[in-house]
Amino acid sequence: MKKTVLACLFATACLSLSVHAADKIRMGVVVKVGGNPWFNAMEVGIKQEAAKEGIDAFQVGPTGADPALQVRAIEDLIAQKVDIIGVVPNDAKVLEPVLKRAHDAGIKIITHESPDQKYADWDFEMVDAQQHGINHMIALAKCMKETGSYAVYVGSLTVPVHKTWADAAVKYQQEHYPNMHQVGDRFGVAESLDDTIRTTNDLMSKYPDLKGILAIGSQGPIGAGRAVLNRGKAGDICVFGPFSPGQGASLVKSGAISGGYIWNPMVAGEIFVRIAGMMAKGEKITDGMDIEGMGKVKVDETTHTIVGNRTESLDKDNLPKLVKMGL
Repeated sequence: MKKTVLACLFATACLSLSVHAADKIRMGVVVKVGGNPWFNAMEVGIKQEAAKEGIDAFQVGPTGADPALQVRAIEDLIAQKVDIIGVVPNDAKVLEPVLKRAHDAGIKIITHESPDQKYADWDFEMVDAQQHGINHMIALAKCMKETGSYAVYVGSLTVPVHKTWADAAVKYQQEHYPNMHQVGDRFGVAESLDDTIRTTNDLMSKYPDLKGILAIGSQGPIGAGRAVLNRGKAGDICVFGPFSPGQGASLVKSGAISGGYIWNPMVAGEIFVRIAGMMAKGEKITDGMDIEGMGKVKVDETTHTIVGNRTESLDKDNLPKLVKMGL
């Protein structure tokens, strides 16, 4: 009799666990490229918040910053029948067909760094994109003493938010710093360390009077800083842009990188999962509400965009704190 009761209790417990497991939300987050410090930090945030939220969330990092690889990764997540897909797009337009397939399959979609992304249920931005670009231009202009030539790098010519940052920065320069001028067009190299180093070397040779580089993309400031340092130009060429603190700390110390602003990629990873949890619980996301890690947010229900206002300065004084945080 006791054995029968125990068997029943064991079976009930197993059934309960299987039901719980079946109810657990599954989420895959496709980032621009795997293996670099920025997205490694984001993955830590995803895992930490997933454990708190009780969500089965994981990151997928393509081997290169290629939109086709992101399409393939999203197709794989659709085949796995995940509940939610997160993505940091390399090319918003290229992803539209595959995101539509995910949408039609009943999968919820959260994007980051891709405002106005078609088929996204929500896109979240840690800071207003235009202001982020302007802040970098103000810092670059101050370093350049508001005069001379500068170059602009972006992660890719098709990353929507990078385009917005660069457009706002250049527009602000044209309106406020007439003695500065941009050389060439913008260069879509800043997610590749090697491409950024190569481009910076080429530009320093072509434009001996180059005084500044605005590098938008996780590897842009690092590559530009290394090239500047190798040419003995640290302090002569101002390099500004967002980068992982641990990766760039020595270049800032040497003067090869002048500074920049970032949001915390680890927190961005947490927010992917936090928003997923809110959606799973049916919680309404409204203008003016406070979302942990983003502060008081601006919500545009028409464009499905959530905008926060949290950045950190990448200067010599603030960097040690960020490095200590594991960034």
